[in-house]
Amino acid sequence: MVTRSTSEVPISAGELDPKRHDRGGFDCGVEPLNRYLRALVVQHRAKGIATTFVLFDSDQPVTILGYYSLSAATLAFERMTEADRKSLPTYPVPAVRIGRLAATAARRGRGLGELLLQNAIKRTLLARHTLGVYAVVVEANDASAEAFYRKYGFRLCDVQTRQLYLPPGRSP
Repeated sequence: MVTRSTSEVPISAGELDPKRHDRGGFDCGVEPLNRYLRALVVQHRAKGIATTFVLFDSDQPVTILGYYSLSAATLAFERMTEADRKSLPTYPVPAVRIGRLAATAARRGRGLGELLLQNAIKRTLLARHTLGVYAVVVEANDASAEAFYRKYGFRLCDVQTRQLYLPPGRSP
């Protein structure tokens, strides 16, 4: 668990605990992201598909302020920039996928997205001690999400899918 204080409240991050955190009360304003948190995260964790982490108010840990999910992935060699391909094998490289990342609409514009992304990157860096991980991969839902990730150094792989990646040495 990571704790950080903002000007408003002390914020903590940790793995989702469905018995402790109120998934039904979360609303980011994007129904597929709300539905994923409410209906699929526990099943995906049990099946080894993805693990979900949440930000919450340390004083009211039941309230989810945001969440993201992580899973194993690969990144096709051909989809990386030429500079990033140097000295890499010519087959897919290991990656971690941020499958979903969402912050509550009630606190939009207060840096929760950045905190979520930083926490995901920190967890990925820790995983590199026991598992081969070259990059972090995301698929941005729209132009706004793409701009968010690009602001933190993610590079575009594919215009059609809005797939982006963050190579090593780059962190928000």
